[in-house]
Amino acid sequence: MNKYMEKAKLEAKKGIQKNEGGPFGAVIVDKEGNIIAKGNNKVLLKKDPTAHAEIVAIRNACKKLNTHDLSDYILYTSCEPCPMCLSAIIWSNIKKVYYGATKLDAANIGFRDDLIYEHIKGNKKLIDLEELDRDMCLEVFEEYKKNNGVIY
Repeated sequence: MNKYMEKAKLEAKKGIQKNEGGPFGAVIVDKEGNIIAKGNNKVLLKKDPTAHAEIVAIRNACKKLNTHDLSDYILYTSCEPCPMCLSAIIWSNIKKVYYGATKLDAANIGFRDDLIYEHIKGNKKLIDLEELDRDMCLEVFEEYKKNNGVIY
């Protein structure tokens, strides 16, 4: 048994025992094997549908390290990341992820990641997504580009 996956599992267990959210936990580890951050699902506790274990761990790591770039870190998570968490992992530059249970295991206990995967595949019945006022919004992009990407 991997000690980091065991920590992720313990985070998941802690979260359900405290009724904070679903049975999901995650830890972020540096290349030397030090645990940098932990997280468990806190959707119920925070009344925040984005408070998944991986995202909680990423937020904790970024805050602790004072960076948005976690490219030198490894994520261990008790379940295969949902599309939202997968996106956050990619945006944070984490390159290696180990997961325990699969998305099918999560579906078997009532989690509906499959709906999001179906939307990504082109099933547009889940949400009505429509472009509006693109030119107006591109003005801000142009300002950003003109300032060489400097955020002011």
